[in-house]
Amino acid sequence: MAKARGRPRGRLVDLAYFPAVILNSALPMQATARNTDDYMVTEEPYYAAQGQEIELFEAAYTNRIPVLVKGPTGCGKTRFMEHMAWRLRRPLITVSCHDDLTASDLVGRYLIVGGETKWVDGPLAHAVRVGGLCYLDEIVEARKDTTVVIHPLADDRRLLPIEKTGELLSAPLQFCLAISYNPGYQSVLKDLKQSTRQRFVALEFSYPAADLEQTIVEKESGLSGDIAAKLVRFAGMTRNLKGSGLEEGASTRLLVHAAKLMASGVAPRTACQAAISEALTDDAEMLTAANELCASLF
Repeated sequence: MAKARGRPRGRLVDLAYFPAVILNSALPMQATARNTDDYMVTEEPYYAAQGQEIELFEAAYTNRIPVLVKGPTGCGKTRFMEHMAWRLRRPLITVSCHDDLTASDLVGRYLIVGGETKWVDGPLAHAVRVGGLCYLDEIVEARKDTTVVIHPLADDRRLLPIEKTGELLSAPLQFCLAISYNPGYQSVLKDLKQSTRQRFVALEFSYPAADLEQTIVEKESGLSGDIAAKLVRFAGMTRNLKGSGLEEGASTRLLVHAAKLMASGVAPRTACQAAISEALTDDAEMLTAANELCASLF
């Protein structure tokens, strides 16, 4: 986890806006220094390692193996990718996947610009051209036919066919493909196919150990150790309710939100209710249970 301090960092791609970013370039099909700099993580994001994930990612990157990052929501997967982009000094292009994401959204499409038809790279093609890190967040949310487009990039070929232009992009050594998903949300309709997942090195994330999570909360919010420790205990209580009324327990992200509210002068119980309990559920009985757990600590 890390604190945002108004620094330039790897951008989350707005797919509706992305074509405009490229078309502002004099060379719409080529990466420019300005476009690449837009996606650089220029200051080190704070990240507390849980194990050997940094070393494993660097080894995979060196050997040009794509990476699958899996774990519950809010446990630090995206922050980890920002940290690795900073360590490797490569641009980070992040795409938040969703049900309507198409292959054209990722690869690119023809657009009419100034009365002329021009090809415009999508974020995946752009990342290949500049040799960046392309991070497809929550890949299982995308349509199944969309994930097929990454298969040639995710094996020894490292190729991106662009059928509409007849172009075959070969990924440079610096390019890395990374995807993430939350195994807890798997279903028959939303699961990662074996033909996709077996192309990746998998890094499993979970919520940090209590002492490490307390350190993260303190670092992110400036909150004192005693209150941060109580927040971590509260999170553990809510996580024990998973499957017994809650779909998920409190994530490290939610703890940081509550801690920041407290650091701004909000009463602890009010901060926990707004940032944690209400964020976890709308069920009246579960809200009461969560608030009672909070009251036992604060």
